[in-house]
Amino acid sequence: MGKPTGFKEFERQDRTYTSVIQRLKSHEEMMVPLGEEEIRNQGARCMDCGIPFCHNGCPVNNIIPEWNDLVYTGDWREASRVLHSTNNFPEFTGRICPAPCESACTLNLTDEPVTIKSIECAIVDRAWAEGWLEPQAPERLTGKRVAIVGAGPSGLACAQQLARAGHSVVVFEKNSKMGGLMRYGIPDFKLNKDLINRRMAQMQAEGVEFRPNSHVGHNVLPERLMDKFDAIVLTGGSEKPRDLPVPGRDLGGVHFAMDFLPQQNRRNSGESIGNAKEILATGKHVVVLGGGDTGADCVGTSARQGAASITQMEIMPKPPEKEDKDVTWPNWPVKLRSSTSHEEGCKREWSVGTTSFEGKDGKITTLNAAQMDWSNGRPEPIEGSNYEIKADLVLLAMGFLNPIHESMLNDFGVEYDERGNVMATTEGKNSYKTSVNKVFAAGDMRRGQSLVVWAIREGRQCARAVDEHLMGLSTLPLH
Repeated sequence: MGKPTGFKEFERQDRTYTSVIQRLKSHEEMMVPLGEEEIRNQGARCMDCGIPFCHNGCPVNNIIPEWNDLVYTGDWREASRVLHSTNNFPEFTGRICPAPCESACTLNLTDEPVTIKSIECAIVDRAWAEGWLEPQAPERLTGKRVAIVGAGPSGLACAQQLARAGHSVVVFEKNSKMGGLMRYGIPDFKLNKDLINRRMAQMQAEGVEFRPNSHVGHNVLPERLMDKFDAIVLTGGSEKPRDLPVPGRDLGGVHFAMDFLPQQNRRNSGESIGNAKEILATGKHVVVLGGGDTGADCVGTSARQGAASITQMEIMPKPPEKEDKDVTWPNWPVKLRSSTSHEEGCKREWSVGTTSFEGKDGKITTLNAAQMDWSNGRPEPIEGSNYEIKADLVLLAMGFLNPIHESMLNDFGVEYDERGNVMATTEGKNSYKTSVNKVFAAGDMRRGQSLVVWAIREGRQCARAVDEHLMGLSTLPLH
């Protein structure tokens, strides 16, 4: 715990952001961290809860009270050691995780949880600045070779753990740079990609080999991996987007969010967008369909590109402003969530469904919508509620269905669960094993679309399962 009376003495204080006017001028990270004294005061607010529900709220089981106390007492180096004992990449989660740990915090009963996410980020940023995060090369090599397919957070976490256990690890990535959706989906204003590059350098010093532009199932054959490696881990994510099959869907200007967002990230890093049709919101009336984080990222990116107007529509009803603590705490609550992107100029609409798109000369000009009635538990258009929205660009951000089956997964011959994800249990002797011998699966490819912190958890746990498979036992952590 922190200071016994800290939660009474210090009010909750969180990081701030640069002004809207300032941050719309660039795609740079907009977070303004707290000072050292302020962070120590926030660590002091951590209570002697008896049962620290934050542990369970955090998918990687971060040892939160301990590193809060270490920050309060000024032992930052030990705080970093404790933090990294459960999380390979706290600089990622400290920026883009929605912080379910804070929802589970006892102080959230009064809407004043400990600023766990900000403290986590401060610890790891301090550790990098002080030079404490040196490569952890293994003392001996096992002679075993492991292929990781997909360089998102799950694949990277799995690769780092296995390399530290002494295995020779090769990460195959279809894109020209590592990071998965962290690299190409999360906007730079939320996560500076130099943070990924820095971790990659650490992992390379630990023995991990990265092979970009290696698309397994296309220019890299699955059977070649089966021949050359002792184990294969599939961490390619859940990339099949949910479509909207309404009249006019084929009009120009209607795109998936993940066709739009990666282009800006590539521009920022000087990469080419290849043969893809350029998608820009500049001067356009933009409609984003989907009220989640991906939709919010489309809003923020469109604002920085200079959209004429931005409307974000969600078919679900508007959530309550505040959750019922007696019903939900310490679990993740359903409540209205707003991001920094919504502050930058966006109209939000709820219980609205798209009925069709209209256009001229093959390009969209109008989105036709209707208000939805949810009284029967499913959306039904309300008679007479139809209306039009001017739209030059529509971005579909309605989530993802499952991993892409064609080529790689079908070529490996893995079985799928009822949702179309790669079938693999997380329990017992065969945890993370697919139906194919020596082939494992973890992250969104196994569990479906989820959070970066769940991806890291699964990557770490899968690494232990692979290590046990190869060596008969493992000293890697359970979490």
